[in-house]
Amino acid sequence: MKKTFTAASLALVLLAAPLSPTFAAMPASSDTAAAAFNVDKASFVKQVTSSNQFEIESSKLAAEKARDADVKEFARQMIADHTKAGEGLKTAAKLDDAAPALSPKHAAMIETLKGASEQDFQPLYIEMQTVAHMEAVTLFATYAKGGDDAAVKAFAAETLPKLEMHKAHVMKLVAAH
Repeated sequence: MKKTFTAASLALVLLAAPLSPTFAAMPASSDTAAAAFNVDKASFVKQVTSSNQFEIESSKLAAEKARDADVKEFARQMIADHTKAGEGLKTAAKLDDAAPALSPKHAAMIETLKGASEQDFQPLYIEMQTVAHMEAVTLFATYAKGGDDAAVKAFAAETLPKLEMHKAHVMKLVAAH
């Protein structure tokens, strides 16, 4: 009985107490929040071209080496969508036709995939895709909100929903495998 009274008393005190500003303020939605950090056009383009090329190259390996049909299908979709995204970036950023260069990080990841055993390849690919799409969604959302080039900013905003779909799809693969 005493515990019930104490809990009820505590509930009344909490309800009667004015809310502190810390609790009263609700965070802004991500649609209206300012970008977490600013990324300039050159940095964005460099990161995106490497990441995009990683997506394509790793997915070509997965289309051949993955064990399960759903992972192979995901890989084929990544090749198609990221090839299209690469063309969109090239147009928006007015890039030449030079082959995109992989960053040392992405090049090492490709080499790791190439050297992975048959048993280890698929889980490693899924893990790398998960991380890559989390990073891509953050980068594109940031540039779409605070980018310094209108055409590239529009490209980022237009591409973001597709990347969010990829992220959701890869999370389903994580759950399934």
